[in-house]
Amino acid sequence: MKKTKDKVKTSWNLQEAMNIYNKPFNDLLYEAQTIHRKNFKNNEIQMSTLLSVKTGSCPEDCAYCPQSAHHNTNLKKEKLISIQQVKESAIIAKEAGSTRFCLGAAWRSPTDNDLNTVCEMIKEVSSLGLETCVTLGMLKDYQAKKLAEAGLDYYNHNIDTSKEYYSKIISTRTYQDRLNTLENVRKANLKVCCGGILGMGESVEDRIKMLITLANLPKHPESVPINQLIKISGTPLEKEQDLDPIELVKTIALARILMPFSYVRLSAGRTEMSESTQALAFFAGANSIFQGDVLLTAENPNKKKDSKLLNKLGIVSEELTLN
Repeated sequence: MKKTKDKVKTSWNLQEAMNIYNKPFNDLLYEAQTIHRKNFKNNEIQMSTLLSVKTGSCPEDCAYCPQSAHHNTNLKKEKLISIQQVKESAIIAKEAGSTRFCLGAAWRSPTDNDLNTVCEMIKEVSSLGLETCVTLGMLKDYQAKKLAEAGLDYYNHNIDTSKEYYSKIISTRTYQDRLNTLENVRKANLKVCCGGILGMGESVEDRIKMLITLANLPKHPESVPINQLIKISGTPLEKEQDLDPIELVKTIALARILMPFSYVRLSAGRTEMSESTQALAFFAGANSIFQGDVLLTAENPNKKKDSKLLNKLGIVSEELTLN
């Protein structure tokens, strides 16, 4: 899948990253694309599907999230769905070309009983030959181990933004809480999926600091989602200014340069992106997307629309190769 395995740098400082980010646009993208071609197959993208297995009533107050119990977004709340529903959705996702199936639950952290059910879901999805990923909130060390024993491949837990800006977005848990969960996930020998959200009112420096936090972890996340804020009515961020597409692309390019072997996922917000913006994002090093009409509870481009764009660009889906 990957072409080389050079030494990875985990000691970036802000000035170094800023210097890269502030290069002329063409130079920045050329450097990112060069690194991308060295480490990944050309013109290939990894496809994932994300399913909400427990929706709404989350006790966290994340300012961007429609599933927070603190916000009135008229979201239909649902209890944990059945294992059979998960299996049926995973079969559809695989037939549509996804190689990774992700489960999301609106919890602060899972109870042990709920975790047992999720572990059974993981086993069912794995039996279909798909990679598995879950996002369940904060994890204790023994919970991460239990997920690993169930055969989980990836655990998603985004840091969202910089440490300095974090408290302006979330007050119900700390930045260190996020990092502690990532540490527990690594101790369990699980792969890490961790990124952030752009367009929440943060500065360019905040975005760069967020990437530096990830790039300076002892081991880079294997998957780095770069989300564009989806402005949901009823959330505190519903009237935020639109993100400049060039800033999105530059941030993706920087992520590719700082974390050369990580999958950089162009995640939430693609419905609002033009084809040109997405094309530039792929050129800048993004090589993973979510497919399907819904991304947890928000809109996502449908399969037909994605296929049309990828065909225009000559990009093909990556085939699954489980270790």
